[in-house]
Amino acid sequence: MRYNKIGYILLFSIFVSCSPTLHTKKKNNESVTGSAFYQKVIQSNWQQRDSIAYRLIENGNIPRFLRKLVPVKISFLDTASQRRYRAKIYVTKDYLSIGTDKDRARVPLTPITAQKIADEFNCFLPTAKIVDEIYNAAKVKPEPVPMYAFRDSSVTMWQHHLIIEGQKNGRKGLIAGIKKDIIITNKLNNYPKNDRVAIYGWHLKDGRPKQPVYTGQVNWYVDYSHGVRLIYRKIKINGKWMDYRAVLKDSVLSQVISNEGVMTYFSYPGNYE
Repeated sequence: MRYNKIGYILLFSIFVSCSPTLHTKKKNNESVTGSAFYQKVIQSNWQQRDSIAYRLIENGNIPRFLRKLVPVKISFLDTASQRRYRAKIYVTKDYLSIGTDKDRARVPLTPITAQKIADEFNCFLPTAKIVDEIYNAAKVKPEPVPMYAFRDSSVTMWQHHLIIEGQKNGRKGLIAGIKKDIIITNKLNNYPKNDRVAIYGWHLKDGRPKQPVYTGQVNWYVDYSHGVRLIYRKIKINGKWMDYRAVLKDSVLSQVISNEGVMTYFSYPGNYE
């Protein structure tokens, strides 16, 4: 009996270590559904919407199914050494949402708020290559749906969420192709004021991104098409756990998760100018 108990504990420990989860030290004193959130912010400007969303997410108002991160496998052959690297990253099944499993809503955010949330949950924002790898691994791949009127309004964000839910039609599993990811990229180093957001993705059925890497928008702009995907900051490469920053600083390993090779841009600064 004692052996079985110890065995269960070991299995549970292995399961937990292999399946990172999103958790916060904050106490959730306010429970808000996705539909209630958009009713609350329908008249809000972007600062107010971001502030409310951050407070709710920081306090744990995210669907339960998003908390358990799922693995995405990456294989990379270094042609110089002919060594193959096998990596495993852990990502949220869907884009960051507020609410419950039964009533939730995807919430586009500015990059600074997205970064604060990523830091809060021990995660980072993806590179363009990670976005591609997630799309390749996804089970659910709806076509992008462009919207043209009031693109940065809360009403349009809510409508876009509902459209995606209709496309999803109850299908479960890793979903991709429905949003333009907020990403990290060295291209942001070209802006001395650190006042830009980088977006990428919105993949078409043939696997091509409808949105190439783009840094033309200011960092306070956010519209219905933007999405926040969280990536666990620890990456397993050839069986060894490494912090994503150490990976991106390595001339070889960086190629596993970045098409840019070594990266010097890791996160968005914490204020607006």
